[in-house]
Amino acid sequence: MRARVWGGTAAVVLGGLLAAGCGGGGKDAADESTGKAGKSAAGAYPVSVTDCMGAKTTFSDAPKRIVTSNASSLELLLRLGAGDKVIGTGFPPGKGTLPGALDAQGQKVKVLSQNVIPKEKLLGSGADLYIDTFASMGGMGGGGMGDAPTVEEFKAAGINHIYLKSTACAAQGKKPVRDLSAVEADITSLGAVTGTSAKAKELVAGMKEKVGAVQKAVGGTAAGKRPTYFFFDYDAGTKQSTVVCNRQVANAVITLAGARNAFADCDGDNKQVGWEDVIAKNPDWIQLGVRNRGSEAANKKAFDEAQKWLETNPATKGLKAVKERHFLRIASEPTTIAGVENAETVEKIAKTLYPGKVG
Repeated sequence: MRARVWGGTAAVVLGGLLAAGCGGGGKDAADESTGKAGKSAAGAYPVSVTDCMGAKTTFSDAPKRIVTSNASSLELLLRLGAGDKVIGTGFPPGKGTLPGALDAQGQKVKVLSQNVIPKEKLLGSGADLYIDTFASMGGMGGGGMGDAPTVEEFKAAGINHIYLKSTACAAQGKKPVRDLSAVEADITSLGAVTGTSAKAKELVAGMKEKVGAVQKAVGGTAAGKRPTYFFFDYDAGTKQSTVVCNRQVANAVITLAGARNAFADCDGDNKQVGWEDVIAKNPDWIQLGVRNRGSEAANKKAFDEAQKWLETNPATKGLKAVKERHFLRIASEPTTIAGVENAETVEKIAKTLYPGKVG
């Protein structure tokens, strides 16, 4: 989207959601964004954010009517304390899938679509901000999946359109994602835009503390001594394997936990491969990546099904990790979708792979 000029006042330009490393995410960029975002807590509007291509959107004040493309951006707003500004969402969170008190809050948000919000419904929603989590920043004039509105249509409807860059820009990154700085920068920038910078700073500090403790314990482990790790996306189908590549946030989660993503040599976010490719990697550990079903019993059933498939399928039952029952039962969302829980997943993986080393 193009920049808006607000009375000639110099804007606070943020990097995360906005900037930091479309893909790689440098620490310096995230730290710089954090410092500038703090100003908005004191009312230092206007605030400007950029998309993956560098186009700028400027806010003169906090948005009042927000629509989110899916549950991940909704969850971030709820964590920031800006949930009361959300008037609708696509891809809504299933009941019981958000942690703690966030679940009840999330269930109250109006569902505009069970998947991609139809163009007409989005433009007529009354929103003044639309947050896109997954988006192709290319040929559709700034749209995500489906028949998305153009830049001009968003402008005519009075809707600012911004992206979670740690996700939306992932496939376009120029280098592998090995840290969570882009996720942290997104949180910082969302805090600046919504006037919740203090909470954003708190969330980012908590993530840094968790990851920092893991890095202190296992970060120095030589590459050759790090176990290989395969994220088994059971819900994506088993005819072929959908693997996480080195531009996906899961690559950062796995790397920070002291493991080697079995498909870190794949440039991009996700890719479908044949099972012969997984066999060739013969990973030391396998994460049973199933999506949160909303209850402990339903999740256990899904994990059991995924494990049984690996143990009984002729193509996978001979894998080292399968024979040694080296399975991790961690849901897909906190591993593959940018959010606060990425740091918690780093901790969970490290505790399993390095027992006794991570507190």
